[in-house]
Amino acid sequence: MILSVTLQLDEVHWSGPPDARPVRTTDVRVEREIEAFLKTVERRAFRIAELSLHHPDDALDVVQDAMLQLVSHYANRPSVEWSPLFYQILKNRIRDVQRRRRTRNRFIAWWTAGLHSEKEPADPIESAIATDLAPEDLLVQTQAMGALGAAVRELPDRQREAFLLRALEGLDVAATAQVMGCSQGSVKTHYFRALARLRVALGDHRV
Repeated sequence: MILSVTLQLDEVHWSGPPDARPVRTTDVRVEREIEAFLKTVERRAFRIAELSLHHPDDALDVVQDAMLQLVSHYANRPSVEWSPLFYQILKNRIRDVQRRRRTRNRFIAWWTAGLHSEKEPADPIESAIATDLAPEDLLVQTQAMGALGAAVRELPDRQREAFLLRALEGLDVAATAQVMGCSQGSVKTHYFRALARLRVALGDHRV
């Protein structure tokens, strides 16, 4: 139903830190055992994710990610540890998706409300009220998100990266700076320049 991940591990080309390299399960017995374990939990895990996220595609992605992480990093742990590890990973992935959704909704609520300044704009992620959009605002949100996606693609690379990490992934300034490999001041500059460009591009979608 979900995916088969164990037999392809030896084909993975790892480019990250050596100490974070995924575990390679060369023991056929271990591979069979973890595949059997995944089959026993996949439907229940999918149901948990679907009930939490209310979206089957997002739920499927979350379960797949959790399975892959378990196999990649914990396959050689004792099998009695797999279940708690898997459900902890699943819980964390669900929270990640929920956090990104809240951040996107906060940004769109800020955007469609027309909160802006002629000077350096306030950070919408830090200043927006943490609330989901009302049902009557869903059409506005959908239209705004479509226009936003097109406008974001036209941003310079560093501005686009800063915007996506801050406004859509929900990272704070310090974490964004770490990902981008630059100072926090540079993150703020790229981010606010991106907001300024997007204001111009999305003027028709502000209310």
